[in-house]
Amino acid sequence: MNSTKQFRHTVPFFAFVALCALDGVLKAAETNKPEDAKPPGIVIDHRAASTRQYVGSPSIAVLPGGDYVASHDWFGPGSTQNRTVVFASSDKGQTWKQLTEIEGQWWSTLFFHRGALYIMGTSRDGGYAVIRRSTDGGKNWTTPRDANSGLLLGDGKYHCAPVPVVIHNSRLWRAMENVSGPGGWGRDFRAFMMSAPVDADLLNATNWTSSNYLEGNAEWLDGHFGGWLEGNAVVTPDGQIVDVLRVDYRLGAEKAAIISISADGKRATFDPKTGFIDFPGGCKKFTIRYDPQSKHYWSLANYVPDSQRNQNPERTRNTLALINSPDLKTWSVRSIILQHPDSVKHGFQYVDWLFEGDDIIAAVRTAFDDGLGGAHNQHDANYLTFHRIKDFCHASDGRN
Repeated sequence: MNSTKQFRHTVPFFAFVALCALDGVLKAAETNKPEDAKPPGIVIDHRAASTRQYVGSPSIAVLPGGDYVASHDWFGPGSTQNRTVVFASSDKGQTWKQLTEIEGQWWSTLFFHRGALYIMGTSRDGGYAVIRRSTDGGKNWTTPRDANSGLLLGDGKYHCAPVPVVIHNSRLWRAMENVSGPGGWGRDFRAFMMSAPVDADLLNATNWTSSNYLEGNAEWLDGHFGGWLEGNAVVTPDGQIVDVLRVDYRLGAEKAAIISISADGKRATFDPKTGFIDFPGGCKKFTIRYDPQSKHYWSLANYVPDSQRNQNPERTRNTLALINSPDLKTWSVRSIILQHPDSVKHGFQYVDWLFEGDDIIAAVRTAFDDGLGGAHNQHDANYLTFHRIKDFCHASDGRN
């Protein structure tokens, strides 16, 4: 890969580092907020922190005609924690309009499959596993009333994030977590994989296979394992399906965990001696995708620069880095994409993204100034923003 010249655009107290010729990536938000409220990217949605409703779970999909669809949920004490908002753009992300708000949908992934748009996640915080279908680009959705209409797992509490839905060996794969283990947040997440045949009715629960629920062990990582969550279905270089999870580990280099999944999707196994890898930003949610052109795996993650290593890595989300790996195990930082010096009330996190030709398009949960007091904190975001990284494969190898 050849490196190219980078461009830095600076506004007060903010640094944005672009990869290549980033025409139009950084734009002032078209918003009714004060003129000085200019978060990076293009604003899809915003809500003031005073509402105690915060932007969560960004997801993005591209329809066959080229339109974009994006979604996010609301969390926080001012929300019902079971509502997702859906938006669309017909001009490559330059402008967005709200299509609908779905009640009973949370932590969800958008994906297009065989003529329909789907959204898959949970029914609420710790709710059932559900999926909905839209045949009109996201305006109207089916309702998961029972096992024949999208209620996939109605027997417990489930957790996930907007993570990839991958096609491999004629099946769709999507990682989830069951929230029935002991120990509270993190340690009660039990990882598993769901899968279904590509030609199946995805709203019919009997067409889905779930692996066993795999519980973590507090003794792993010398007693500093805090849990695993928000796993990615990924195909390894040797053609195996695995679940790559965020790991709550807060000492030294951040970690991810790689769980092996059997070819039939029924068995999940993990070896703590070999299954943990160093992963820049692994203490926060990330999405991994494979690019067949570069033959590398890529992610956008909240890498922690050396200057902020003395902070809690789980809440250090003010740097967004493009990272990659040739083998899924050894990861390196290619470039810093978004960065703000303050880590208390600024964050660029939970990024969902897709390849689009030589570009990456991304939806970002953004905590930033808005002229109304800013975000509640770096975690409790007040914006959903859209970004385009042009010619991502030619990122500089240097860190910024």
